[in-house]
Amino acid sequence: MRLVRRHRDPVVVQALRSTVAATIAYVIAKQLSPEPAPLTAPLTALLVVQVTLFATLTTSIRRVNSVVAGVLVAIAFSLLVGLTWWSLALVILAGLAVGHLVRVDEFVAEVAISAMLVLGVTTVGSTGWARIVETLIGAVVGMACNLLLAPPVWTEHAGMSIDGLARRMRQLMLHMGEEVAGRPPVERTAARLHEARRLDHDIADVDAALRQAEDSLRLNPRVREGLLHRVVLRTGLDTLEICTVVLRVLARTFTDLTKAREPEPLFSRQTGPLVQQLLSEISDAVVSYAVLVTTDVSVSAESAESRLATELRQAAATRDKLAQLLLEEVQRDASQWQLHGAVLTEVNRILDEMDIEHRSKRLLEELDLHTRAQRARRSRLTRFADRLGAPVRLGRNREDAVGRSL
Repeated sequence: MRLVRRHRDPVVVQALRSTVAATIAYVIAKQLSPEPAPLTAPLTALLVVQVTLFATLTTSIRRVNSVVAGVLVAIAFSLLVGLTWWSLALVILAGLAVGHLVRVDEFVAEVAISAMLVLGVTTVGSTGWARIVETLIGAVVGMACNLLLAPPVWTEHAGMSIDGLARRMRQLMLHMGEEVAGRPPVERTAARLHEARRLDHDIADVDAALRQAEDSLRLNPRVREGLLHRVVLRTGLDTLEICTVVLRVLARTFTDLTKAREPEPLFSRQTGPLVQQLLSEISDAVVSYAVLVTTDVSVSAESAESRLATELRQAAATRDKLAQLLLEEVQRDASQWQLHGAVLTEVNRILDEMDIEHRSKRLLEELDLHTRAQRARRSRLTRFADRLGAPVRLGRNREDAVGRSL
């Protein structure tokens, strides 16, 4: 089973695709190029195949242009001066300048990279035309591999990142609950505040993994409902990001409350354990929410949704008990009523963000936005068909999938 999982790992799949593309390009170039070792072809194929199918179809021309431009720069320098430290510096400078001239946008650096790498394999008597042929062979083979060999889908990696973020949030809430139930020093609650702020870096890492997964889902023949998967993952991360911000504010409230009540405990003997219980229940709900948004549309998703709904109801009941106790405390001593009210407000915000109905509404809104964007990009022929009364709608499979997900 571990071997099967390893074969399905996106990193392994991408490595195999790159190896196959480079090898095929070398075999073809060996037959067509006069060079004894046509290494430019596998090098170009390796550069071209290192993208998702969506990126291939949308940026392949710019990528190929950047590779070809870099190869031409390297050929010119190899024929004139060869490889030295100062020629390498000139190659990099010329590659960056040419990249801006040919307008390859985000692949400007790749012109210089291709020129620098190719210069190393063109220093021994080779002709410029042979290298151009090898470059075209590698580019064609790389693009063909991206079209014919199914590219890896990075949703599992993105799901693991989202799940890891949720579990780090859970650990932080559990630690905060254990401390507020007692008499923590200001330094400890301030440390939890800094820990909550560090979650912003985790959000950035998860967002990068999710962007890679979104690109791998677009135009991928292995994915039936790519749009639905992208929307579910993106809205799920947005919700967790909001909860992370609210959690940071809650940590700040606990820090301010500790400063205001020191050396007394944050809450009374009856209220403290209830706050700890509430944070524990919310932390469990956060993990269940992450499981829900990273689970495929199936029976597993339905069970995850049912578990999340149960945990949210339990947390809401505990929240109501805590609100009643805090109200009684405020009636006896109103000196910290603002901070007590802030605790309830922040807890309510987290529970509201993870609410099942709120999630369904956001999914429908995002799907509607994507549908409108697709409708705006349709061809004139499709718009003409709409005028005749034949609008393009979501297929039955997508409608069924959306219904099961909601």
